This record gives sequence, C-alpha cells and structure tokens, in this order.
Amino acid sequence: QCEIGQINSVEEQPNRPTWSKQIEFTLAGIGCAVGLGNIWRFPYLCYRSGGGAFLVPYLLMLFVLGIPLLHMELTVGQYTRRGPVHALAIVCPLFKGVGMASVAISFIMCTYYNLVITWALYYLFSSFQAPLPWQTCNNTWNTPNCTDHATNSSYSSTASQEFFKMLQQTSGVDEIGTIRMELCLLLILAWILIYLCIFKGVKSTGKVVYFTALFPYVILIALLINNAQLPGALEGIKFFILPKWEKLLSLEVWVNAAAQIFNSIGIGFGSLMAMSSYNSFHNNVLKDTLTISIINSLTSILAGFVIFSAFGYMSYLQGIPVTDLAVDGPGLVYVVYPQAFANMPVAQLWAVLFFLMLLCLGLDSEFAMVEVLVTSLLDEFNQKLLQIFRWKELLVLAVCGAAFIIGIPCVMEGGIYVFQLMDHYTAIVSIMFLAFFEVIAICWIYGVKQLSSNLEEMTGKRPNVFFRACWLVIVILIFSIIQFKPARYEDYVFPPWAQGIGWVIAMASIIWIPLAAFHTLWLLPGSFMQRLKLSITPYALMLQIKSQALFHHL
Repeated sequence: QCEIGQINSVEEQPNRPTWSKQIEFTLAGIGCAVGLGNIWRFPYLCYRSGGGAFLVPYLLMLFVLGIPLLHMELTVGQYTRRGPVHALAIVCPLFKGVGMASVAISFIMCTYYNLVITWALYYLFSSFQAPLPWQTCNNTWNTPNCTDHATNSSYSSTASQEFFKMLQQTSGVDEIGTIRMELCLLLILAWILIYLCIFKGVKSTGKVVYFTALFPYVILIALLINNAQLPGALEGIKFFILPKWEKLLSLEVWVNAAAQIFNSIGIGFGSLMAMSSYNSFHNNVLKDTLTISIINSLTSILAGFVIFSAFGYMSYLQGIPVTDLAVDGPGLVYVVYPQAFANMPVAQLWAVLFFLMLLCLGLDSEFAMVEVLVTSLLDEFNQKLLQIFRWKELLVLAVCGAAFIIGIPCVMEGGIYVFQLMDHYTAIVSIMFLAFFEVIAICWIYGVKQLSSNLEEMTGKRPNVFFRACWLVIVILIFSIIQFKPARYEDYVFPPWAQGIGWVIAMASIIWIPLAAFHTLWLLPGSFMQRLKLSITPYALMLQIKSQALFHHL
C-alpha cells in the first residue's frame, strides 16, 4: 500500500516544485506559526491567568497537543505531496471535506487578517512624525477627556487609546459607516506586498522568509534590552515568571493554554501542510516539527519578557501594581506599546522598528494562508487554470484581488467590529470543529499504524511510542476544549442578527465536511454499507480494488 501511495503521490506531479534549500521550509514554517498571537495573545492570557502559572499548562499542552498534531500534518503533507484538499482525499475520502474546510478557513482569514497589516502600516507611517501622534492630546481627534499619561480612570483615556479609537469611528456593527480611504489605500498596499512575496511560488517565498522570519527576533531582543533598563521593568518580569499556583485549579487556564498552542502553531489551517508538500520526499519531518513548534513557543515566552517589562514600566509611571493595569486583546499592541514608546528615548525609532516587526509577523502568516488556496487550486485544476490565466502569477493576482474586495468592509468606519465578528467565528469556532474531524480522519480512520508506516518509508524510522499514543488520545483532548461563547468586542456584545451572520461565516467552511462526505458516498458503487466501507479506505488501497477512472473525482 505504501509503495502504491508513493507512486500516486509523486508520479502524478513529476514537476512539483520543491524548496531550494530545506532551511527555507523551516523558516517559512516558523514564519507561518509565529505571528501576532505570540506578541499580544500569549502575554494577555498569561496576565489574565496569573502570570507564571500559565506557563505550566502552556508547556504541557505544547508537548501533548501541539508537537504531535504538527508532526501529523507535516507527515501527511510531505508524504502525499499535496495541499490539504487532496491530502485528506488520499488518506480518507469520506473526510476529504476537512481539507476543503482548511482551504475555506484560510481564505476567509486572509480576507480580514490583512486589516492587522493595514493597521501596522498606518502606525508605521504615522511613526515618522515628531512628536508621535499618540504622544500628545493636541490632535483634532482627541476628546476633552484625553490625558498625556497612562491612566485607569473610567472618565479619561490616554492619547494612544484615542489614536486607536480614531480608526474605528462607530459604536457598533449596526453603524458600519463609510469606507476610510486612507485605510483602503493601505489595504491595497498590503495586498501588493503579499503578492510580491508569493507570486513566484515557493521560489520567491523561500527568499522572502530569510528576512520576514528572522527580523522580528532582532527587534524583540533589542526591545527587551531597552525595556529591561527602564524603571519598574523588574516588577513586571517578576509577575511573568512567578506563578500564582491557585490559578492552576481553574479549568479556564488549561483551556486557554490548549487554545493558544492550537491557534499559535496553526493546526488545522492547512498552511503548514501545504508548504510541507513542497519538501523532498525523504526530508526529516521530526526535525522540522520540533524546530517550528519549540521556536514558536520560545518566541511567545520572549515576547512575554518584552511586554511584561513594558507593563512594569507603565505600572511605575502610573504608581499602581502590575495586576491593576487594564489590558485587552488588540489594545496590547496598538495601545499599550505606543503608550510605552511615548515615554522612551528616541520614541520614533522604537515605534518604526516595532511596527516593522508587526508588519513582518503579519506578512508571514498572511502569505502562508494565501499559499494554501493557490496550492489547492493548482492541485485540483492545474491545466484548466493555466488555460484561463496562462501564468500562475495571474492566478495569484486574481486570488489577492478577490480577497481584497471581500475585505473592504473591514476598512469601513465600523471595520473593527466586522474584523472581530469574522475572527471569532473563523479562528475560534470553525477551527475547533475542523481539527476534531481532521484528527478523526487521519489518526483514527486512516490509522496511526498506516501513518507510522508512511513516516518510516520517508525517513527510515517509525514514530516513537509517545507520538503514537498522543495521536490516539488527542481527539478527546480537542473535544474537551470545544467551547462556544458569543462574539464580543470589549464591552460591546454583538446583536443576534450579527451572531447569525457569524454562524453563516463559520458554516462557509464547516459545511464542506458533510457536503464532501455526501459527495463521496454518492459517487461510490454498492449498498450503503459497501459505500461507507470504501469511503474510509485510503485512496491507494482503492486503486487495488477498482479502476482509477471510477474514483478520479475523489
């Protein structure tokens, strides 16, 4: 079976490109996994979960959830040499919709995720002013309640808070407003940057990642050295590394740790599976798995030191304990840090470097998501698409153009609410369901034994007992962290009609799983039980039972 699987995976695409150097895939994988979630979500969850106590479940979830799942995805992608759609169709035709859902999620995410890059560009260009626009309250958008110093008063707001709120000029999704032309133009610029990163495929992506994956570390280390010398920084770092053990009794802390590992590495999005399909067949999967996952977590911890040292400095300025600082999701990057820059020497330099870093982190994650759709389309419709577009570069341009048009509501006056709604129902709700079915398809139906044989064929070594055990029980762990909470932004709760639209967005990806399963069962011959048995048979084994012509639609 393994030999037939290899023949069908390699011979059907003899001209499939590969990475120029294996280090390019490793760097692209790191760039895909390391993103804005490492910079703000990890420190925020750590802060909310009692500081150092969060590190215990976080590291445990890394080893029992993150590393085994990443190992599974890279193995399937490299063995089948396909994007997520065809890879899942090969290992388990019944759940080929999981691959389609991965592509759908990646495309939906890339349409609104570029807003984060747009914000980074807006702040980056604004950083070339003296003084910085969020340093003073003497701007046209400031209110009488504005203060030049950090404060927790409910009756006042800081200059950095008002600068960020200036980007969102409505009070809810009911008032979407008109298009902000400056943000729309920056969104176009963001998509031009994405296109230039990937239009030549893995050859251009491989060159870009040398800069985009490594530059953020230079900036983080520089910021840490700077922050560590600020008064009060030590208090913030103490809060980060000294745990409050009673917090470990809270189930929410463990769920948050698992969810952070899950979303940070990018399990279920299809990006890493698509990129691993361009590896050489005998590449060492385990080495890449450990490198990507461990560096991803070390980056989160490094970002924790950077941000908590800034928290300590801000608590020193305000004269309040670190525990009393008000922090929230996006505000961690676009409110707290600009406020910290305002009180640092050479403020413009630190602001430019920081937002350049955010731009690199966003670009890495964004072009990985776009690459998923492009790879999957070429896998499925290679000749037809090339007849229409003639060159792959034009196909990439069409994908980027479509994503830009869909993302326009995010740059309207109420765009932040559109962003939050789409993010909640895509990155939280959809991805959990998708990962649950992905693990069932690969680990339970395709089977740990078969997956181990594929890995042995590629690398000469079977996975150890630890990986095989995790692959068997991990679906229970994922099921336990599937939780649903209505979407909200700060204190604003989305109205029922908006929640309904959110579920439509979620179903735009999830629906492919049952639809594809029905399609598979419809095409297969025999009674229902015979169809069901064939639908959970790996594609390579099917070829021994029936002619390939009967199953070419699978």
